[in-house]
Amino acid sequence: MNHVQPPLEFIPPALNPLVLRGTQLLLPFWLQYKTSIANIEAENVEVLVDMYRQFQTDKIRFLMAFRHPSTDDPLSLTYLLWKLVPQVAKQQGVSLNYPIHAHFIYDRGIPLWAGSSVSWLYSNLGGTPIHRGKVDRMGLRSARHLFANAQFPMMASPEGATNGHNEVISPLEPGIAQMGFWCVEDLLKAGRSQQVFMVPIGIQYKYIEAPWQSLEKLLTQLEIDSGLPVGMKDESEAIDKDLSSILHPSSLLYRRLHRLGGHILLLMEDFYTRFYHQTLPKPPELATMDANEALTFRLKALLDVALQVAEKSFNIQPKGSLIDRCRRLEQAGWDWIYREDIKNLEALSPLERGLADRIAEEANLRMWHMRLVESFVAVTGRYVLEKPTVERFAETTLLLWDMLTRIKGGNPFGRPKLGKQRVKITVGEPLSVSSRWDEYHSSRRKAVADLTQDLQTSLQGLTSWKS
Repeated sequence: MNHVQPPLEFIPPALNPLVLRGTQLLLPFWLQYKTSIANIEAENVEVLVDMYRQFQTDKIRFLMAFRHPSTDDPLSLTYLLWKLVPQVAKQQGVSLNYPIHAHFIYDRGIPLWAGSSVSWLYSNLGGTPIHRGKVDRMGLRSARHLFANAQFPMMASPEGATNGHNEVISPLEPGIAQMGFWCVEDLLKAGRSQQVFMVPIGIQYKYIEAPWQSLEKLLTQLEIDSGLPVGMKDESEAIDKDLSSILHPSSLLYRRLHRLGGHILLLMEDFYTRFYHQTLPKPPELATMDANEALTFRLKALLDVALQVAEKSFNIQPKGSLIDRCRRLEQAGWDWIYREDIKNLEALSPLERGLADRIAEEANLRMWHMRLVESFVAVTGRYVLEKPTVERFAETTLLLWDMLTRIKGGNPFGRPKLGKQRVKITVGEPLSVSSRWDEYHSSRRKAVADLTQDLQTSLQGLTSWKS
């Protein structure tokens, strides 16, 4: 993205049955050889079986709203639809039309880093793209049409992006709830009687064997990369005394992880104050906070400052949550790289082309600050301490790996594989959108906010792993 590009074109969904069938055949091999997933299981699949039965008899339209902790989620979800739903339907003697599939909404930015082959695949599987940081009328129109009229139901993540956490849900974006009400409106205008539902779906990943050895190796590499001595000189030194009574293999590693996080935080604070002339808040009570509370406060202050650096470059006023600010910055950067104001790049003079390239390069550099923040929007200083499981430890360590990899200029999408995992998918109780139509007529904003909150509560209830 260091050179000016033509405007980002809309990628229309173009579902191809042959591509769908070929992808279904390849899925088991991809799961086995390209991921750490060893097993996928699901609860309450009969709910989806019934929803598909009603959908196929024109009684309902529905959208599956799924949690998004990992980039492997699309593979887990396609396994749910293509393998587990038909399996349970057969066990229950329910006759469904095949294939069992769903149209889905994806971020328009994914093909930019994943490549043109992914763009082609998503389109041919019936996916429709959306720009996250602006009012994307064409993208919204496409998603709205599919929800009300397509051959299959819809699927989307209301979180909008992965946050790297199994047990922390980012604030949901209201657009998914709004789409539900639009679908009700479109059905009523067409004189159709189908009811509209949202089906929450939880996804969690658990290591089959605790990969403490792999984590220790990764932590050692992170210590080396950040300039810290490997390990702890005094293993009896407890950074947080609350952990001293916990007989758990993570205790020593936790102290190393805490030290690493504090060291990186200190370096980044110096980076932004020294070279970007930023002032980080230091309230008097910071000295009285425990180590984890202080870490949480300092991290939030650092993320805010990092976004301010990028916002000043794009002349954007800070507004909303960290996630909202990241979305606007992403769109501002794309506006400087994918130039809609330039009708023909080839007609530019060498001077004009050079200036446009310079702006694109500058936008890419400024977006780097936003990418750092994007990885840490759900991080707190107490996540591991509150529940010192290997999953929480691994999630936090991998987020630090993401950050260091970005700083070093590497590819953050080539994450280390720590060990084999099993996936637990839980289908929640459907939420009726149609029954809220009167409320929507009275107050659209309140109805959308209430449905979004109910969806958030439902997804939060699906984050407890029940063995």
